[in-house]
Amino acid sequence: MICKTTRKNCLWLFCVLCLAWHIHADNTEIRIAQLIGGNKNALSRNYPEALPGLLGSAAKATGLPLAQEPLLINSFLDPRLPECPFLYINWDDKTDWDKLPDAEILAFRNFLMQGGFVFVDAGITASFLRNAEKPFLGQHHSYAEWEASPPVRDFFQKVLPEAPFQPLGRDDPLYACFYQGLPSLENLPPNVQDYAQREKWPNGTYSAVGIRLDGRLAVLATPVVAMGWGRNSLGGWTTEIRFRTLEDNDGLNRLLPQAATLGPQYDARREDGGTDHIYCQGDAMPAWLNDPLGNWRVFRYYDSRQISDYVHIFYTRLGTNFLIAALLGLP
Repeated sequence: MICKTTRKNCLWLFCVLCLAWHIHADNTEIRIAQLIGGNKNALSRNYPEALPGLLGSAAKATGLPLAQEPLLINSFLDPRLPECPFLYINWDDKTDWDKLPDAEILAFRNFLMQGGFVFVDAGITASFLRNAEKPFLGQHHSYAEWEASPPVRDFFQKVLPEAPFQPLGRDDPLYACFYQGLPSLENLPPNVQDYAQREKWPNGTYSAVGIRLDGRLAVLATPVVAMGWGRNSLGGWTTEIRFRTLEDNDGLNRLLPQAATLGPQYDARREDGGTDHIYCQGDAMPAWLNDPLGNWRVFRYYDSRQISDYVHIFYTRLGTNFLIAALLGLP
C-alpha cells in the first residue's frame, strides 16, 4: 500500500518530468531573475557565484532547461521581469527598501499577483542578530525565530497588505516537491548526524516563512542559504560553512546557571511555542541557552570539509525545491 504522502510526492515528481518535457519540446529556456541594488554592480552583490551554481545543479538534477546565468535587474520596473517565473533577492544586496517609489511597489505587486514567485534570501534573522551597528553579524548565524525580519515584514506589508507572512510547517509540500528528506548522513560524526536529523533540519525541512496568494506559494523567505550554492570554475564549492549544534550533559545544568556571560542575552521563540533564553559571548555569538524545560545546553561549532560539503549539498537541494515550487505553482 502506498501512503498518501508518498503518492503526493510521486505526483509532484511526475509533474516536474512533464514540465521538463513540455519546455524541452518548445525549445524554451527558463530565465531566473535576480534583483541587485541600484548602486551595485553585478560583481559586488552577495555570493555572486551562488545563483549560477544553483541553476547548473538544478538543471542537471531535473532536466529543466534553466538558463545558467540569472537575469540581473536593479528595479521592479524592469520590463523583462514579467518574463521570469522566479525572482531571487538577497535582502542585503539592496539598502533603499524604505525609499522605493510607489510605481516600483505596484510593479512588484503586479508581478506576484500575476503568478510570479520571489525568494528572499537572508529574510529571517533572530533577534540577537539584529544589531543595527553591525548588520554583517547576521550573515554568520541562522538561529531563526520563524518570522520574517522586521524590515522584510514591513516592506511586504506595503506590497501585499492583505497577506501576511506565515511560518511553513514541517509538513509543507515545499520540502518534498523534488528532493525529500536529508542527504545521506553516513559520513558525518554521530553527534552531528543526530542533531541534524532531530533538531536542525528534521526530515530535510528548514526555517521558512511564506505568503500564499490564491492558493499558491508566492513569497518565500529563509535565513541565508545561497552561501551553499556557489561553485568555482573547477566545480568546487566557493565557501566553507560551519555547523552549529546544541549539546548537553548532566554537568551543564549545574555549571551554566552560575557561569559568567560576556555578551547580551536574548529570548528566541521556538517552533513549538516555547522560549529559549540565549546567552552570548560577545556580539552575536551564542554560547549557551536555557530551554523551556529548564535544561542548559551549550552551542558547539564544527569545522570540517565533510561537514561543509554536506551543508552545501543540502542547501542546493533546498534551492532546487524552491525553483520547482515556483515553476509548478505549489500550493
